[in-house]
Formats: sequence, structure tokens, C-alpha cells
Amino acid sequence: MRGVTQWILDAPTFWALVERRAAATPDRAMLCDPSGRSFTFREVRDWAERVAAGFHGLGVRQGTPVTWLLPTRIETVVASFALSRLGAVQNPIIHIYRDREVGFCIRQTGAEFVLTAGVWKGFDYTAMVRRVSETLDRPPVIVNAYDSLPEGDPTDLPAIAAEPSSSGEAPVRWIYYTSGTTSDPKGVQHTDHTLISAGTGLTFALQPTSDDVGSIAYPYAHIGGPDYTVMMLVSGLSALLLEAFVPPEAVKEYNRFGVTLMGGGPAFYSMILAEQRKDPAHKVIPTLRALSGGGAPMPPELYFEVQREIGVPVFHGYGMTECPMISQGGAGDNDEQLSDSEGHPVRHCEVTIVGEDGSIAAPGEVGEVRVKGPMLFRGYTDPRLDETAFDKMGRFRTGDLGVVRPDGHVKLTGRLKDIIIRKGENMSAQEIEDVLYAHPKVGAVAVIGLPDKERGERVCAVVETQAGQEPLTFLEMQQWCRDAGLMTQKIPEQLEYREQLPRNPTLKVLKYQLREELSQ
Repeated sequence: MRGVTQWILDAPTFWALVERRAAATPDRAMLCDPSGRSFTFREVRDWAERVAAGFHGLGVRQGTPVTWLLPTRIETVVASFALSRLGAVQNPIIHIYRDREVGFCIRQTGAEFVLTAGVWKGFDYTAMVRRVSETLDRPPVIVNAYDSLPEGDPTDLPAIAAEPSSSGEAPVRWIYYTSGTTSDPKGVQHTDHTLISAGTGLTFALQPTSDDVGSIAYPYAHIGGPDYTVMMLVSGLSALLLEAFVPPEAVKEYNRFGVTLMGGGPAFYSMILAEQRKDPAHKVIPTLRALSGGGAPMPPELYFEVQREIGVPVFHGYGMTECPMISQGGAGDNDEQLSDSEGHPVRHCEVTIVGEDGSIAAPGEVGEVRVKGPMLFRGYTDPRLDETAFDKMGRFRTGDLGVVRPDGHVKLTGRLKDIIIRKGENMSAQEIEDVLYAHPKVGAVAVIGLPDKERGERVCAVVETQAGQEPLTFLEMQQWCRDAGLMTQKIPEQLEYREQLPRNPTLKVLKYQLREELSQ
């Protein structure tokens, strides 16, 4: 791959990767934003060193736990790089989370410092951190890191600690939390090596070059943040950073900066598609050559809508906090592979499909997706959770159902917990969603199982109406499903409408909220 050398691929830490990319393409733009600011790889590295010295002056050392709640800004990336230079243990928290989750994370990680955005979009993050920390024996030091970062003299920095030998275990440097619903969040422990392995897998799949301009419009504190950052550092790709994804404004900025690769997920694809439909005769982003992302299953019809109307492919992938990259669609895949799978397992990731009895599933047989590889996390902060998270072969139990196709690509068919059991028969919610999404009146859909005395569970479809369309009627829904060949038992028995489906910060639909609401 052009612009990638073994010297860069062999970088043992995040900071080493920053330094090696800065040495390879020092004057290539790395980060830019709507204000017009632009920084090269060398400028970002030099700024991060000064900030590392500033953090060091405040007391941050190797192994110091630091939580940060920051939006997607250039300062956020620089602050994270600076903490990597010092060898701190970083705990990124998506800025939409509030007291319960933030308090739990600060307590469990023992955070000594918390970086916040101060008052941002009407919410006082500093006050929240003070609230959740007031009962601690040693409350963390709070640093406002939104538009200014502490700086110092890089010559005062301590020497970079030696890395463990090839036989040694790399230290945990990152703790990401998966948000809980009724229980506490789970702390997912990563090393620099696990995150670099994931991001490198993404790079080899997408094959970006230093001529590409990407985008990060989702929360940088999401596990997708290091995925994309590593891809930038490995390939020399530059990126436009947006604090929030507002489609008309985003399109304007993408055109101003000549974005060629837009990152996100299915909800982002749909929103860009809606922008294209405002003026079908003109390309919404003429420089765009592909959409890419993950975070939720992509209906096959969405792929073909994007291809027909925007004129670019969608490179969709599959990953999770515990294993940031599992599979990814790429430039070498055909339309059928890109539309109807989550791509091929990324470089060095082992994907195994396991049946209900624990045996390896036969080719083409649906089972639980289990994964293993250098990008896999190093266990939870609560070690008791590890007992059920891994099988005897050390493979992580994803909880996803899927199949490895004859071409080696991974296709997800649902979640173990997202199977609707109607009169003893298992049904995939995703299969029904894919059928309904293709209806022209449907903008988005979630299919869930609701408690039912006679059936055990009944099939319920919750629909967002496509812009400019009348709501889908119950009879239309039933006929559409029959015409698509769905067996009668799978056709939804209940239809609900929502102006907007509930979503998390990465725009993944929160089905548990719908279940809780509609079950009552």
C-alpha cells in the first residue's frame, strides 16, 4: 500500500506511530476543522509534545489514569496524543453521557485527572464532574481542555519508557466503557498494540492514500476514534473534524475541504442520501469516492440507494468496543459482497462461527460469531466478567449471530438477544428489518419482540416515515412482507410510528428503550 512502510507498521506504541508518520510526511495536512484551521503531521506532533510537557507539569505521569469527556475537536486529538507520549491510562467517555455513567467510570478507573469541555452546548461538564466526585476521598483534578491546552517545554519531558520485549505483556493504556442499560457499564481494557492492530486492519481493508481527505463527525471518544486515527497515521490520510453532524452544514464543509472518504454508519449514509435527494441532478459531494463506517447492520437496499443516487460504494464494516475491527468491506469487493455482508475479516482477525452446542458451525450454518486476534481487548476492568466473555479457546463471545459465507465474508443475521421467539420458533429481527427498509415509505425501522401471552413474543415493527411520504399502513406493511416472500409467522403483528427512533451517540437504534416503552 502506497505511503505505508514496514517501519511505520512496526510502531510499538501510539506515540511511536505519531512520530514515525510525522517523520515520513511532515508537511502533509493531518487535521483541519470548519474554522479553517489546518495542522500538518509535524505540527500536531510538536503541539502534542508541548501539551505533554504541560500535563507533566500538572502531575500526569506514566500510568496515571486520566478520564476525558471532550467533543470531536483538534484539541481532543492533540490532548490524547500528549497523554500517549506520557504513557498515561486514558479513559475516553462520549460527551453525551451523564452523571451515572461518568461517576461510575471515574470511580472505577480511579481517575486522577478529568479533561472536560467546560460548558458546551448548554451543559456544564465541569459541574457534573464535581457532583459525581464530591464523595471521593481524593477528587480528580479537573482541566478544561476544550479550546486551550496546558503547554510546557518538551525538553523537560522524561525519557520515553522502554517497551516490553516481544514476550512481555503490553500495559493497558486505554479503558473504554460500553454503556449499560439496567446494570453498570463494562470497562474494556486495551493496549496501544490492540488498538493499532485494529486500525491497521481497517487501513488494509479501505486502502486510503495520503491524497485522500477523510472525516470524523462521530464522537471521537467512541472506539471508532482510535480506529480512524491509526488509519490516518498508517496511511498519511488527512481528516476534517466536526463537533456535530448536521447534514446541510456537514455537506457544505465536505465540499469546502474536498472530502473523499466519509466515515460514519448507516444513519450517516441515510442522512447524506437525504441531502442528495434535495437536488438529484447534482452530486451532493463531487469529490466523494466512498462512504465507510459501521456500528449497526446496513440494509442491503441502503447500499444500492447510495450507489444509484450518490454514485459511490459503501464500505461497511463490523466491530465492537471489545474488538474494534472484526471485518470490513473494501475496494476489492463487488456490489453483492458490499451490500449483503459486513466484509472480509480484517488483517490478523480470526472469526469462528459456533453452534448452540459449542461446536464449530458447518459452512453456511448460522451461529454465534466468536473472534480472536491481536486487536482483541485484554479483559474487563471487573475480571469477574471475563469468565463468561471468553470460551476455552480464548475466543471472545460477541453475542452476534452470523455466518461466514463461501467467499470468506462475514454476514450478520442478528443478536443472540435480538432473536424473537414466537410460538417456539426463532426469528431474526434483522431479516424483517431489511425487508421493511426497502419500502419507499420507510426511512428507518426497528423490529422487536414484545411479550405476548399466546405467542410468547409478538413481532412489532417501529417505523420512521421517509421524508415526503405518508405513513406506512398496517395493510401495506403486511402485503409488502408477503410480496417479499416472508413466511407468515415473521410478518409483524404490530406497527408503531416514531418521528425519530431512539439512538445512542453513534446513531445506533436503542431497541431496549423501545421494548421497555412498548412492553408497558
